[in-house]
Amino acid sequence: MKPPLSDELRVRHVLDAIKEIESYLQNVSLNDFLANSEKRFATIKQLEIIGEACVRITPTIKEKYPEIEWNNIIGFRNISIHEYFGVNFQIVWQITQNDLPVLKQQFSKILVGLG
Repeated sequence: MKPPLSDELRVRHVLDAIKEIESYLQNVSLNDFLANSEKRFATIKQLEIIGEACVRITPTIKEKYPEIEWNNIIGFRNISIHEYFGVNFQIVWQITQNDLPVLKQQFSKILVGLG
């Protein structure tokens, strides 16, 4: 069995996924997003990656950064994977527009602290 990935690598996965979402949605409106299944599915996949990375980040990091909404991130991942047809794409859009910029700053801070 291979050893678990480091917190640093998991944090980088989160930041890489955010960067991917930013590239998918650059100059894209809500209506464009809702009309484009590739953008919706690609965005959901990256949000799932963020959630999975957060599941596996150690409790030490989670305790050190309580301002991050770990349970909400992981909860969204669980819904998107297990209750896929229950995903509201307008909420996904709101997450990308409102929550990801904050999450990007928070995870950038973690990365600096790990370095």
